[in-house]
Amino acid sequence: MSSRRKPSRRTRVLVGGAALAVVGAGVVGTVAAHAADSSGATPAAAPAVARPGDLTRSTHLTVRAAEKAARAALDAAVKDGRQVSVAVVDRNGDTLVTLRGDGAGPQSYESAERKAFTAVSWNAPTSELTGRLAQAPTLKDIPGTLFLAGGTPVTTKGAPVAGIGVAGAPSGDLDEKYARAGAAALDR
Repeated sequence: MSSRRKPSRRTRVLVGGAALAVVGAGVVGTVAAHAADSSGATPAAAPAVARPGDLTRSTHLTVRAAEKAARAALDAAVKDGRQVSVAVVDRNGDTLVTLRGDGAGPQSYESAERKAFTAVSWNAPTSELTGRLAQAPTLKDIPGTLFLAGGTPVTTKGAPVAGIGVAGAPSGDLDEKYARAGAAALDR
């Protein structure tokens, strides 16, 4: 025979009530979860997987290479006694490196970025692009662009991978000379 005592009625009621509360909470939680799903929200699904034929690859300049190009452009300007800013943007037009030379004007920083963006966007030096404005003057209205000489693209296999922009020299021709010096540094 067992020496265990039978729980009192009060204990059985308390334990039973607690069990009902736990089960009730589970039911309410389940109902609430289903109600949220029926509200139009899409239930979490497995992530979509793109097929290889739906993908493309692009090549981007490394930060190290961007720093090298920016430094070479700035050094070329300093050698000529010019105070400029230099910007290098990636294939998407996002700024990788910006150097503001000693004494460079406040407008030169943004102008350099916009020239670099313009050069990579059209895969052409900005000095060439200024001629296109005669045929299509609204090109200048595209956000982030600046159709002044001083930007040059960096290409690989004919495709743009970066843009270098320089601003602050007395002429766009000089700005572009320094931008080309930055691009040439990547060939070494």
